[in-house]
Amino acid sequence: MTYPWGHIRRFNSQPEYMRQIFGERVQKLTLDAGFTCPNRDGSKGTGGCTFCNNEAFNPSYCHPSKPIGDQLQEGIDYYKRRYKGVNRFLAYFQAYTNTYKDFEELVFLYEEALQYPGVVGLVIGTRPDCVTDELLDYFADLSGKYYVVIEYGVESCYNDTLKRVNRGHTLEDSISAIKSTAARGVRQCAHFIIGLPGEDRRSVLDAFRQVSGWPVNLVKLHQLQIIKGTRIAEEYLQDPGSFTLYSIDEYLDLVVEIAEHLNPAFVIDRIAGEVNPDYLVTPAWHIRYDQILVRFETLLEERNTWQGRLYKAFK
Repeated sequence: MTYPWGHIRRFNSQPEYMRQIFGERVQKLTLDAGFTCPNRDGSKGTGGCTFCNNEAFNPSYCHPSKPIGDQLQEGIDYYKRRYKGVNRFLAYFQAYTNTYKDFEELVFLYEEALQYPGVVGLVIGTRPDCVTDELLDYFADLSGKYYVVIEYGVESCYNDTLKRVNRGHTLEDSISAIKSTAARGVRQCAHFIIGLPGEDRRSVLDAFRQVSGWPVNLVKLHQLQIIKGTRIAEEYLQDPGSFTLYSIDEYLDLVVEIAEHLNPAFVIDRIAGEVNPDYLVTPAWHIRYDQILVRFETLLEERNTWQGRLYKAFK
């Protein structure tokens, strides 16, 4: 069976999406350009998000003390050793809020990355309250020449949750940024954390029924991971009973149900997060992402289901 996205996998997967565009594998190269966030520098708060410790998922080559070109080259060298025949790359500005500088500084960084041999586009991780009309117009122009994705950290569809984790923005901010980005024809990805405090299975499913009506192109899902050196780790150690953390089986069962209700036009970028185990407090699944993905697709087959099977437009 071929699904609406044009291939036989039971979900609209990011690797196949990229092959449809470029005709080959395209690899993201994570960058740390030394950004901060408005909930860290005092603009909207201090301490950052309670769940955040970027050191836990930054690759070893990725450090703000290194020039962008050096980080790109080390990333290229790594992935060329790991995968045969990978020649095209996306510069992924990931750590913290990668639109949180003066416009001229941002343009310099982005275009420095785009000029590097083998780089065919940008993925820019940011917050929905940290984009301006000037910047979105620039991204619209850039999208006519390169592959560009703005990855918005939405994280939750519930304002109470966003406040509790010290996010510093609202659901309304997310919807506004997403609509403004879509109006300019710029690709965008919405990032969510599954299992944040106060959210249960039902609230998560209700949220994704709403999200399925948004004008986004890709979605990315991460399970809540309690990371050393974060405020949420302190909260967990003080009162672990107040947290609902998913086992791998529970999580995949939930992600299958999310996928069933998810807009089939959405590309699923990732279904889970992976961090350096030295930083992880819990849940320790002891399984790599490629194995998680295999188990997810096996569940879809066993249940004879697929992304969007139960999708209904949100009203």
